[in-house]
Amino acid sequence: MQNYISKYMEIIAKNGIRNTKQKEYILLELISSSTHLTAEQIHQRVKERKIGLATIYRNLKLFESLGIVKEIPSGGTSYYELKLFARKPLHIHFKCLKCNCMTDMDDSEITMEYVRLNQKVEKKLGAEVMDADITLLGICSACKAKFK
Repeated sequence: MQNYISKYMEIIAKNGIRNTKQKEYILLELISSSTHLTAEQIHQRVKERKIGLATIYRNLKLFESLGIVKEIPSGGTSYYELKLFARKPLHIHFKCLKCNCMTDMDDSEITMEYVRLNQKVEKKLGAEVMDADITLLGICSACKAKFK
């Protein structure tokens, strides 16, 4: 995990921006989370370190401008995921409408369908797809089991 932090902090420094503990703590939360986080969720995890919500929003916007994180808007809420050094650069998101968790669809067959869709769009438009935001909405398995 420290290796990832070092790479991110290097990107920040190369852009003439001062590295701070606040930036490091926010990045650590994004790296260690198994789901995508909102600014408010990050704040809940780091508030004991005296990091305010405005600082989190400011740093998330900075990280986005540097290409470190990607903002995923969904239903009036923004979720954030690390963009650089991602293990799965092509993926689809699933958001639970009950608990609001957002996770990556991690399935090779689904990923191949996603790649084929990108190729079809590129061929049809004569364009190059650089990125996509695909979020499926539904009820996760945990919530589904609770509400049966």
